[in-house]
Amino acid sequence: MDFIFVEGLQVEARIGIYPRERSAAQMLELNLTFGVPDAAALRDDIADTIDYETVVNRIGEVLQQHQFNLLETLGEYIVSLLFEEFNAPWVRVSIAKPGVIRNVRRVGVYIERGRNGEALPSSPPGPIGMPRN
Repeated sequence: MDFIFVEGLQVEARIGIYPRERSAAQMLELNLTFGVPDAAALRDDIADTIDYETVVNRIGEVLQQHQFNLLETLGEYIVSLLFEEFNAPWVRVSIAKPGVIRNVRRVGVYIERGRNGEALPSSPPGPIGMPRN
């Protein structure tokens, strides 16, 4: 399986459980890695892969339309989006809130899922900020 990664995507979102978090949009940093069909490299055709610009734009739309309480919920939403709208076979996403706790650079979550319980790759690539197997 081949992979596409999007590293350091910065987006504003209304997310959190505390009033100070919900009163204004906050900056989030996202890292995504998702599987793509091997056919993309063989035929050199965008129709055989997932257009990462479309993924980035779609995530931006979601964050403008929805408010989430938890990073975990947002992460699961993004995973489902990549499975359902983009037909990705495997997804890893990390979401971080920079500077929300004093003396902590950032806090966040990462989620890995294979479509329909498929096994995850043994050692997939991972952008900065994401643990590797």
